[in-house]
Amino acid sequence: HLAALVLARGGSKGIPLKNIKLLAGVPLIGWVLRAAIDAGVFDSVWVSTDHDEIEKVAKQFGAQVHRRSPEVSQDSSTSLEAITEFLNNHHEVDIVGNIQATSPCLHPSDLIKVADLIQKEGFDSVFSVVRRHQFRWSEVKKGENKMTEPQNLNPAKRYRRQDWPGELYENGSFYFAKRHLIEKGYLQGGKMAYYEMRAEHSVDIDIDIDWPIAEQRVLSFGYFGKEPLKEVKLLVCSIEGCLTNGRIYVTEDQKEMVSYDYRDLVGIDLLKKRGIQVRLISERDCSKTLSAMQLGCVAEVSATNKLQVLEDWQKDIGLSWKEVAYLGNEESDVECLKKAGMSGVPADACAVAQKAAGYICKSNGGCGAVREFAEHIFLLLEKVNSARKQ
Repeated sequence: HLAALVLARGGSKGIPLKNIKLLAGVPLIGWVLRAAIDAGVFDSVWVSTDHDEIEKVAKQFGAQVHRRSPEVSQDSSTSLEAITEFLNNHHEVDIVGNIQATSPCLHPSDLIKVADLIQKEGFDSVFSVVRRHQFRWSEVKKGENKMTEPQNLNPAKRYRRQDWPGELYENGSFYFAKRHLIEKGYLQGGKMAYYEMRAEHSVDIDIDIDWPIAEQRVLSFGYFGKEPLKEVKLLVCSIEGCLTNGRIYVTEDQKEMVSYDYRDLVGIDLLKKRGIQVRLISERDCSKTLSAMQLGCVAEVSATNKLQVLEDWQKDIGLSWKEVAYLGNEESDVECLKKAGMSGVPADACAVAQKAAGYICKSNGGCGAVREFAEHIFLLLEKVNSARKQ
């Protein structure tokens, strides 16, 4: 029985609840859980946590949850202690694939190859490494009367990068080990092997400053699911709560007013310039508001069945679902969010809509969420174009 185990303690000195903080619109832990489940080599996929919110997110992505004890949830607790506790509670498990939650560019193909090494080739433990071309020098502590010394180079004959194979470093993405090793107190031992990951997939988030860099890396090199990405050709956006903030202002003479963010109008304009159609949908009759905004978009108001409208548009234009993006925020948007190839919600969307969406914006509805989602679409389009070139 090969089990994937992601350790995700609630406490974090660097970034509070780092394991479920959104990275490129997906909870951090979601990236590795998606890769582990889609790899198809694990008999079970688990998250070991002491926190209710992490448990909720883990189950949302299809993992089982082991509630770890307070004794192995301290700042001083080691990974080995948490894994040992897991094994003591799950006697069916023979091999543990300990996957680090903070490695969002992990791909199923890596996990499949590692499973083969440990299950078919007889290794007792396999761990991930990355190749680096870095020259090392000995450390000289303050006050010591000595010179630094080269560790892996001859200064008189420095290697050119292309002439030097570099060195292998652990990158912490995963550690696979058989039960008997872990019970002896080892994560690495017995017949050992390393698995070399591609440098662009070797992303580890330890401190806050890594976050924006990691978002760019995961958008370029992350794993987005089994089906290949397609170029988005239509964005359908719910008006209330996405394009507007959902509030309706009523004047003394009973006229309604709404507010919107100019950045969102710019986002719509940019989408159109990239050849992406933008259509709007609303459960209310807000035709006067749309007329005043002068967006020039096809719109369906008083829509009692948003999914039916979306399906009609998708068929009329002749698009696959992978070519449709949807931005919604309410329970009435959930089925549309599930159907669309790319789905998003503002930060203040209702809980069921957030659960159904593939991307959760940092911005609230009516406060730049449409522009943010447009930027997300553009980044994924770059990924699609890059894949075509390869």
